[in-house]
Amino acid sequence: MTVQDSRTTFTLTDEERALLPTDEDVAFYAEHGWYLSQKLFTDEEVEQLEAASERFYAGHRDRTLPVRPPKLAYWEPEHGPVQRHNDYIHYEDDTIGRILRKPLLGAVAARLAQAEQIRVFQSTLIYKPPVAQEQSNIVPWHFDRHYWATSTSERMLTAFIPFHDCGEEMGTITMVDGSHRWKEIATNDATSLHFAERDRSELDRMLEENAAYNGVEVKKIPVFIPKGHVNFHHCRTYHGSGANVSDRPRRAISFHLQDGDNRYREFRRSDGAPVSYNHDVLVRRTAEGIPDYSDPEFLPLLWSDH
Repeated sequence: MTVQDSRTTFTLTDEERALLPTDEDVAFYAEHGWYLSQKLFTDEEVEQLEAASERFYAGHRDRTLPVRPPKLAYWEPEHGPVQRHNDYIHYEDDTIGRILRKPLLGAVAARLAQAEQIRVFQSTLIYKPPVAQEQSNIVPWHFDRHYWATSTSERMLTAFIPFHDCGEEMGTITMVDGSHRWKEIATNDATSLHFAERDRSELDRMLEENAAYNGVEVKKIPVFIPKGHVNFHHCRTYHGSGANVSDRPRRAISFHLQDGDNRYREFRRSDGAPVSYNHDVLVRRTAEGIPDYSDPEFLPLLWSDH
């Protein structure tokens, strides 16, 4: 696997620079907590992503993780026709990893996060089957920062990359507008548990209670994402998605990104239980013996202004 490190020089063409967020776009992201990009991927690149995902589901791997983290999301055929989630797709599949490392994507994220560098944090291949009643297709309201408690950064963000036009009928990602600016009712509690480990009604109630605490109404915006475009959202923006009531699967990658300043930190819940992230058993250690969230093998650099 070819990895990029801090010495890599990143460049954009004139055509790519024209696709970067404007000052107005950056201000929109800062106010609303999300941003729909221009067309960042060509039709050919998106079609390569879909073809590679089908090969992956059929069993192809360019490599596999050296150890299996305890909370790895990893659909396998024996799990049946549920919503599929497969973490570390950028590591296990070279075609997908190459396309995701397109410098333009990292440059857009850097503009939005106002960061000098952007690295991979996680990537999840997602397949939502066209079954209206399939309960696994419903993603409850949550924000990603809760699950990244061992990270120091407040500027992390996610790029949601569908492999086709993606609208409400397919269960597109839905933003809770401006929710990244809300104050939380409480911190250091069970919110660090992934939504798959918690009751959906509890998460729905948490959203409403958090909005009431901030004196605002919940404004939900299903984002229509044309093929090749990408929806970015802040790590504290509440989001979720509904059923796929269309006649074809919803295919996408959720690409989580970290700014160059992000580091590992120890974090414990209020009951004293330590929190860990899947990276912690994979990445190299720093001189201090803690997980290195800049490990280029698993968390390669996507963009640097240097």
